[in-house]
Amino acid sequence: MAEPDVTLIESAALSVTVSDLGAEMQRMQTRDGRDWLWHGDAAWWTGRAPILFPIVGQAPDDRIVMDGRTYPMQKHGVARRRLFRRVAVTGNSVTHELTDSRETLAAFPRAFRLRLTHEVEGATLTCRAEVHNSDDRPSCFGIGFHPAVLWPLPGAGGRAHHITLDTKAAPVLARLQDGLLRPGLLPSPFLDGRLTLEPSLFDDDAMIFPEGVGDGLIFAAQGGPALRFTFHNTPNLGIWQKPGAPFLCIEPWHGMPPRPGDGRDMAKRPGAITLPPGGDVAISYSVTVID
Repeated sequence: MAEPDVTLIESAALSVTVSDLGAEMQRMQTRDGRDWLWHGDAAWWTGRAPILFPIVGQAPDDRIVMDGRTYPMQKHGVARRRLFRRVAVTGNSVTHELTDSRETLAAFPRAFRLRLTHEVEGATLTCRAEVHNSDDRPSCFGIGFHPAVLWPLPGAGGRAHHITLDTKAAPVLARLQDGLLRPGLLPSPFLDGRLTLEPSLFDDDAMIFPEGVGDGLIFAAQGGPALRFTFHNTPNLGIWQKPGAPFLCIEPWHGMPPRPGDGRDMAKRPGAITLPPGGDVAISYSVTVID
């Protein structure tokens, strides 16, 4: 396959590139030359900010069931490895579109249109995903974002890093086992809405907050710099680091991996969306560089 094209979008403060492959952001850089997005080093993880559709996480034995039939489904779905079509480009935004094909229908038997828009304004990047059910049957799926930002943040090596929730709450925690949600919930790792990050937090894979964490948080190094995240219509959140890797994924989702008793049925996956024929849904997140 030929090297996918990349689109550059810019504001007075940010420069962002987005690939046609997966409509995945490749770089987020401030005008002073500092990079904030993980660069996809294959020694750790080649992802940078993939879109997760039509599942978030894994399916039991990489199989899903729809309409009483079983289909193969790879981790995080089919969209992240597909070439999207650019349908709109301006100086500060780009919209990509993916529609069903023979390959996607072999894994997810529904007609759909998935659009991803990346837009920069000032020091803020916004990513919006819109799904349209083009099928004549209801469609059930999950969708989520998986952006990886640098940890430590630029110029903040050796400093403690924290996540602080806008809600100042203590959301309950869930964990994974063999790619599925473990039964039961665990006490929150947040105290008064604040979590000091340590690599040991990810010894048991991602931290998953099945009830979400509210509409916003700040990921910051002690004494700065920081990234502010805001979320729209993403009731679930994952936070993940591959052990020892220099990145942190802050992942707003609408949908989660199933629990062992849920089986392969798409409709039983926690947080799944069901759209009627012709229905639409949108989710989004924004990230703002704070110095």
